[in-house]
Amino acid sequence: MELVLVLVLIGVGILAIKSLMNQARRKKLMAKYGDVEIVDLIMKKVVWQGMHVEHLLDALGRPAAIDRKVYKTKTSQTFKYDQSGKNRFRRRVTLENDVVVGWDFK
Repeated sequence: MELVLVLVLIGVGILAIKSLMNQARRKKLMAKYGDVEIVDLIMKKVVWQGMHVEHLLDALGRPAAIDRKVYKTKTSQTFKYDQSGKNRFRRRVTLENDVVVGWDFK
């Protein structure tokens, strides 16, 4: 019985710490962007078309790999996340001139 109580208390403590960390992150993002809708989407790790590279990095973090191609009029990048094997990734986000134009999540 005492073990169950200890485990419950540890779980509550972890949830409290996680909540405080989320509040601190939200406050930092609000100071950076000042837009509640954008901050809500970033906190939920949502990717949308037209998203700027900074929003993407704040939402999903640094990619495991990046493919870059430079053309005359644009720069194309593919951010790769969640590596599942050699040169295999579960999530890919395509950007043109630092703006999200598409994605593939498996």
